[in-house]
Amino acid sequence: MSSVLYSLGRWAVRARRLVVAMWVVALVLVGGAAGLLQQGLDNQVSIPGTESQEALDRLAATFPQVSGASAQVIVVAPDGGTINDDAMRAAIEDGVEDLGDVSQVEVVTSPYDDLMPASVSDDERATLLTIQLDGDQGSITDETKDALGVETEALAQALPAGAEAHLGGQLFSSKFPEMTLTEGIGLLVALVVLVLTLGSLVAAGLPLLNALLGVGASMGLLFAATVLGPINSTTPMLAVMLGLAVGIDYALFIVSRHREQLGKGLDVHESIARATATAGSAVVFAGLTVMIALVGLGVAGIPFLTIMGVAAAVTVGVTVLVSLTLLPALLGMAGERLRPRPSRKERRAAARAAAAAVEASQGGAAQASAQDDPEATRTRVAVVAPPEEKQNRFFAGWVRAVTKVPALTVVLVIAGMGALSYPALDLRLALPDAGVMAKDDPARVTYDLVSENFGDGFNGPLIVTGSIVTSTDPVALMDQIGDEIADLPGVADVPLSTPNESADTGIIQVVPEGGPTSAETEALVREIRSLHDHFLDEYGVDLAVTGFTAVGIDVSDKLGNALLPFALVVVGLSLILLTMVFRSIAVPIKATIGYLFSVGAAFGVVSLVFEHGVFAEALNVTRTGPVISFMPIVLMGILFGLAMDYEVFLVSRMREDYVHGGSAKHAISTGFQGSAKVVTAAAIIMIAVFVAFVPHGDMNLKPIALGLAVGVAVDAFVVRMVFVPAVLALLGEKAWYMPKWLDKVLPSFDVEGEGLTRELSLTDWPEPGATDAVAAGDLEVHGASGTIVGPVSVRVPDGGTLLVHGDATAPVSAFLLAVAGRIKVSGGVAKTGGLVLPERASSVRRLAAVVDSAAEDGRPAAAVRRALGDKPKVLVVDGTETVGDLAARAELAQAVAGAQAAGVAVLLGSTGFAATDLAPAGTPVLDVTPGERAGAGAHLATDTDVTEQEVRA
Repeated sequence: MSSVLYSLGRWAVRARRLVVAMWVVALVLVGGAAGLLQQGLDNQVSIPGTESQEALDRLAATFPQVSGASAQVIVVAPDGGTINDDAMRAAIEDGVEDLGDVSQVEVVTSPYDDLMPASVSDDERATLLTIQLDGDQGSITDETKDALGVETEALAQALPAGAEAHLGGQLFSSKFPEMTLTEGIGLLVALVVLVLTLGSLVAAGLPLLNALLGVGASMGLLFAATVLGPINSTTPMLAVMLGLAVGIDYALFIVSRHREQLGKGLDVHESIARATATAGSAVVFAGLTVMIALVGLGVAGIPFLTIMGVAAAVTVGVTVLVSLTLLPALLGMAGERLRPRPSRKERRAAARAAAAAVEASQGGAAQASAQDDPEATRTRVAVVAPPEEKQNRFFAGWVRAVTKVPALTVVLVIAGMGALSYPALDLRLALPDAGVMAKDDPARVTYDLVSENFGDGFNGPLIVTGSIVTSTDPVALMDQIGDEIADLPGVADVPLSTPNESADTGIIQVVPEGGPTSAETEALVREIRSLHDHFLDEYGVDLAVTGFTAVGIDVSDKLGNALLPFALVVVGLSLILLTMVFRSIAVPIKATIGYLFSVGAAFGVVSLVFEHGVFAEALNVTRTGPVISFMPIVLMGILFGLAMDYEVFLVSRMREDYVHGGSAKHAISTGFQGSAKVVTAAAIIMIAVFVAFVPHGDMNLKPIALGLAVGVAVDAFVVRMVFVPAVLALLGEKAWYMPKWLDKVLPSFDVEGEGLTRELSLTDWPEPGATDAVAAGDLEVHGASGTIVGPVSVRVPDGGTLLVHGDATAPVSAFLLAVAGRIKVSGGVAKTGGLVLPERASSVRRLAAVVDSAAEDGRPAAAVRRALGDKPKVLVVDGTETVGDLAARAELAQAVAGAQAAGVAVLLGSTGFAATDLAPAGTPVLDVTPGERAGAGAHLATDTDVTEQEVRA
């Protein structure tokens, strides 16, 4: 992948004006589509298949008067008065009539109506008018909502002095979240961190621009997608929050790598291509993990949550695409302005080194005296030796401290994470209602007045419904069932128990003692449902509990039940992906445990704030209690991707230093110092963006934002930068153990661009300007039967021919298939068509054709001619010894000659004898007959006797 990204980066730089123009056009088109197609957002939450939703669907057909959305108007008489006062009654009756005339209003209850009476408080000072609307919450227009507000205001004006009327209820229980200036503070913090990290205002501006463009394109797509179906109003805010965070971070990784390479003197265009390939590979990996986790929200089987996850995943995908195309183009436009300027101290050191180098190169006599004087020799070598990478004192001290006594560090982290996660046991989930709105919001005022005058339960009554088509006395039947439910513990009142007009469906309105999101109300719903069989046996009625409150309870239950399977998917995914990246067993397990620490800490802090009220006032939490139902599963999905992001950037650098010959302990220190600065900056930026959505954010989003901020802080600074180094230090060399069989099974994910680095280092191998079709240096290959072929060194020029001979089939086939990109090269160096193996094996397979003579019924010539139709650069013909018929061999020789005439390099494999009759006289022979290497314990091919000059001849 790094090679593909390297090519993409080079193209984006060369075509930078075109790339920028394409993105500008794309933004215009997406923005236009959003403006033309968008249908608005939706606040309705439903789950098909739950008892409450199915009951609502049945009521929509049999009892539409109670199945739609509802609103409430609470009217309170002045001190010392009652609603039965003449002035109060006249105003209320007129108000009920006017409210009933509003479009989409089905019926309005009245305290003076005997058939459908409105609830009246015990002291008769307040009444609660219920407005039943025709349609669900999503179908009620803004015009209807505004008209209800106007009529309620008119009612309030008509009431006597000191009386009041307020509008609220289910229809107004949630509102669309809005962006505020507070969210912009996160971007300002990000800009400051970027300037401090990158040391350049231009460099710091690019990640911000990258994130804003990615979010802009994503929002256009999201609003255009509303034409396909409803999208929850929280979705855009979640996508914006996530898009800004990952957009800035992903760009930071690429820009910081680019400036690091520029500081080492690399050409601008080459540096951009390499940064896109190396840091860009990690960006792709991190983005994919976030996207997979977000799409995995569909595990819950809840439509609105699936849409939310897909929308957020699209935002991350667009951000990754912007980072890999537009960002390199912008870096190309910035050019040399991003190259770090050496400090005054570095300039003086460079001048001294240059002067010393000139002095060291002067005069033969001076050189001779230096050679005779060991001290002078040491001085000269010290002057011209490349400077060591400057050590970061702060992070060097950090990693020394956490790895000095690694077992103690691990124990302290586990204890701390356990203590921080413990409050999560009290975390309760529910759909938010008007009670979480700001205290001066009209719907919240209504909510509080209802609780004060009637009790919490009147803010979320339950509806118990069932078919009564077999009843001969439906009115008496509903009264009996209503009376029995009224006697249940936790029931405050049963104000309504009636059949519909056709007497085939009955409803019972049940007012709980607890509020809509209270544990008592949940218990009451479960109690009524547990009596289902009793009512069925006793009255022959199949009762179901529904209503806004019951729907919220069912949503929370289903989301809670989905947490475990989702966690298993996420944990399993992290184990597999990290094993692919780090080629280790211990590292993925450690990373996954760390992720669970971060999730637990995030849940614990959210519970402390929202359940227990710790710092609730400072964070502008309007009411403590349950948090929104989908917070845990959304937080787990997003935090998974971010945690893997930090894991990759930190640990991959350690692995790189370890693989390149460093000790396990030293690799922890050098790798930590090399990546901790960028990880720290990225984490601070993400925390700032998430925290900015907490103080004045929507109550739906507030716990998610706080949880993500805490999760990122814990994951970056405790898990990845304390727990991870300590565990790796504790394990030592064992941390990088990987069973050979597992290493073969799992595909490799070159996140840090090691393959590209190897390719670039072999650009001029075996010599500058070489055009060999095949070149191998000390090549070793594991054959199908476990045989090891090699070391083999050979070169085949373009259009050349090589006979590969051996006493056994496996070594010959293994060598041929390896240079053709079909099996993995195990050691040494190999190039086919100028492409390095095994890094470019997929490309080699496209330019190297393979014909197995044994599979062609003794007549492989036709297969050779077919293969030449694809115009390969290299043709491999294996198993030529199986072609025993003289005519078939002559035909094969003719086909091989045709390949040679077309300039195709040909490799012919045979066992038992060299197939010299199939190639021109003098064609070199590579002998891969197995021999014995002392102490190796494996069969090996002997080194070739064919010299480079013989092959080229």
